Amino acid sequence: MSTPYKSTPRFNEETLPDAIRTAHSTKAGVWGVLVVEAGSVRLIFHEPRQVLTVSPGSPATIPPEALHHVETDGPMIMYVDFYRGKP
Repeated sequence: MSTPYKSTPRFNEETLPDAIRTAHSTKAGVWGVLVVEAGSVRLIFHEPRQVLTVSPGSPATIPPEALHHVETDGPMIMYVDFYRGKP
């Protein structure tokens, strides 16, 4: 996998920003990879609707401009890496 040009801080279930908990998308040409280090989260894509459970060892790819949000239901640690091309 190529090297990300930017990464979010590590978030837990209490520090995860509302901006990630509500509908948002990456910009054109920007790919995201959601990485969970502990626990699990649900990555929900809006169109077409798809719900992925993301856990340690199973990161999820977020395509450019795909409307999505993240839900938690317990302790977790996660971050997002950003790429200028498909990772």
